[in-house]
Amino acid sequence: MTGELSIDGVFFPTLLALALAALIITYGLTRLIAAFGLYRFLAYRALVDLSLFVLTLGGLSILVPMLGIRL
Repeated sequence: MTGELSIDGVFFPTLLALALAALIITYGLTRLIAAFGLYRFLAYRALVDLSLFVLTLGGLSILVPMLGIRL
């Protein structure tokens, strides 16, 4: 995955756009986990949140080129 995203002539790295999307998805996942009360079974909430973000970002970086979405 190479390239940049151009917004009004300003170039942004593709990874930045994917990281923002992963941040939004991770926020939704953490709210869902908190709503079901699953955090009480985990020792370190911050580590779980960071791991969810990394896994989501990795999944998006693999999934986006496979779907043919061009950023």
